[in-house]
Amino acid sequence: MIKLYFFIGILAVAAAACTPAREAAKTSAVVKQDTTDSTSYEIAIIDIYFDEWYQTHYSPAKDRTNEFYRSKNNIAVSRWNYYYNTAQYTWVVDCSIDYRADVDYGMDVNRTLYWYFRYITENYKVRLW
Repeated sequence: MIKLYFFIGILAVAAAACTPAREAAKTSAVVKQDTTDSTSYEIAIIDIYFDEWYQTHYSPAKDRTNEFYRSKNNIAVSRWNYYYNTAQYTWVVDCSIDYRADVDYGMDVNRTLYWYFRYITENYKVRLW
């Protein structure tokens, strides 16, 4: 139950931090370290359509290795943060993503982040790879 409240709190803080003063954020991703376990990470995707899209596009048959996801995510995060820092695609890229290449976030976080980037690429036509 505490983890649920923590997760909801993270979502609320992330939404507030990524919301510009003039318009609500459409989409963002936040990778956070779980405070109860120093080796566990969570990802919070704040986009009301992502979960449905993910369920219809991902299947275990399409799964790749953790290294594949890490290498793709490193490229996509670099480009995402570049877009954020240069104020490009502001209707999609509302905040930077803190993703470090030297940290192993685990298969679940890496997979979800990769599919989130695919979702952004396909639905918003933002080139991330």
